[in-house]
Amino acid sequence: MPSADLFAQRVFLIAGAYGFVAVPIIYFTDAPDPHRLMYFAFAGIALVFQGVFIVISRNPGRYAPLMPLCIFEKLSFGVPAVAFWSRGQAEMNLGLGGIVDLVFAALFFIARRRMTKLA
Repeated sequence: MPSADLFAQRVFLIAGAYGFVAVPIIYFTDAPDPHRLMYFAFAGIALVFQGVFIVISRNPGRYAPLMPLCIFEKLSFGVPAVAFWSRGQAEMNLGLGGIVDLVFAALFFIARRRMTKLA
């Protein structure tokens, strides 16, 4: 197995496993009243993506075309979370979660680049 495949397998497996632990916690927190539906819908979509990460980890070569979508998924939370946190408009745990997502976005990008060099 090429090292690019192994790197992608590990990165996506770790991301999926981390997400399956971190995301369900959302269901046990107080959702803001006027935005309950959006809050829990976000959690559901985030959980679905954790499954996508696990699927990609099983065969990165086959599912490499999904990797840019995964990068966008991580950026779509990471960028606003860090922006709000840096302005003092979000709690530290939200900012740290955003940083984790930005790190995974970078790792997904590296995995994708390594996969395209393989092809």
